[in-house]
Amino acid sequence: MINMFKKYSLRTKLVSLYTALLILSVILVSYHSYWNIWQLLINNKASHLRARAKPIIEHWLIEQGLTDPDSIKFNFHNALALAHDLTSRDAAAVVLNRKGEVIANGKRLLEEPVAPSPNVQYFRKAISGVNEITYLKEVNGERILVFLIPIRPQPGSRKIFGVIQISTSLSDINNILFLHASRQITAMGIILILGILFGYWLIGISLNELHKLSITCQEIAKGNLGRRINIKNRKDEIGKLAESFNLMIDKLENLFSSQKRFVANAAHELLTPLTGLRGSLEVLLRGAQDDPEAVNRLSKGMFKEVSHLIQVCDRLLGLSHLENTSNISKSHIILSEFIEEFKRKAKYLTQTHSIIIQKGPFLVLMADPALLEQILFNLLSNSIRYSPPEAPIILGWELIPDYVEIRVTDQGEGMDSKTLTHVFEPFYRGKNQKSRDEKGTGLGLALVKSMVEAHGGFIGIKSTHGKGSTVFFALPL
Repeated sequence: MINMFKKYSLRTKLVSLYTALLILSVILVSYHSYWNIWQLLINNKASHLRARAKPIIEHWLIEQGLTDPDSIKFNFHNALALAHDLTSRDAAAVVLNRKGEVIANGKRLLEEPVAPSPNVQYFRKAISGVNEITYLKEVNGERILVFLIPIRPQPGSRKIFGVIQISTSLSDINNILFLHASRQITAMGIILILGILFGYWLIGISLNELHKLSITCQEIAKGNLGRRINIKNRKDEIGKLAESFNLMIDKLENLFSSQKRFVANAAHELLTPLTGLRGSLEVLLRGAQDDPEAVNRLSKGMFKEVSHLIQVCDRLLGLSHLENTSNISKSHIILSEFIEEFKRKAKYLTQTHSIIIQKGPFLVLMADPALLEQILFNLLSNSIRYSPPEAPIILGWELIPDYVEIRVTDQGEGMDSKTLTHVFEPFYRGKNQKSRDEKGTGLGLALVKSMVEAHGGFIGIKSTHGKGSTVFFALPL
């Protein structure tokens, strides 16, 4: 059964569930309403008969002189008059003595109802002094309402002469309930039809966006990453799902674009030295091996190209190595001492530039010393490469919430907005003159970004074309 239900569409499942819940709710409410009305009618009828019987009984007690508890005048003749007074076309009355025997029956006319036989269990309760005993009894397929009234000489007296049993048919109540049930069934049918139609329409509107989402997913699966879900003014879960879906596709599209650029740039970076190697080998194969000077020149060129290939491969291996954060070894680092030590080590790189340290607050952070040093060396190397001679390189840090932010600022050409967007991508090179003239792997900043993120931090660049750049990265404290 469950497996068969799984084959249906989501709309069919939701409409079926909604319909079942609606039917169950309507049935429960209708049954509760029917039961309450039935109880109300029964209680009203019993209260009406009691209210009618009370003055008759009081008048009879006074008339017969039975108000004295010691009186023994209670007999058939006295009881018969009371039974006649309490009997009508819709009620039958009998009087029972203390033994439960019928001593008087009020039925005189043929059209008057027949009193049912007394119930011994309820009679015992009444003769023991329990007031207002009411119960239902079925006689010849017809339900009868029966209630018992103990006969006392005075209200509250413990002495009980006998018991009056008054019974009445529930046919009038059954007719009212039948009419009510007919109207209720009609109303239930109308409510169910309108409710199901409204539910089907409402569920259809709600699932329409999911249907669009399904179609968009199918088109994206075919390779059309430019598709998006256009849902406006939806603040519910479906709207949030569509927003998250579009954001996910944006990131996937950017990721795929980055991968394509990475493959193209990697192929270019690897193809250039390989082409140089091939050209040198072709020259050697054509007979240049007999010329020692040519062999020496070509060998140096091939060695340079091979060294460049090895450097590219080492950087690529470094990127993949940093994807696993368990490969880093963190320890406590006093940042001010670490920066001073780094400045001393970096002197051989900065022969034409000076390093200015802008000290921040005293901080101790958890980081991998070797990776942090490599991050700073890479950033310093880039700053020197793109800065004019004698221009100072500024190295500083400051405290931000939960992080320490370290900055490297140069006085170089700066970067345009397009370069800033792609600068951390592997093999990406900017369009400035230095980028075209300098030969590198194109993996430096990508490697720096991976090392920073391996620490749980983040990195960014602030730059204005022609006014220098500031690379900042933040590490958690």
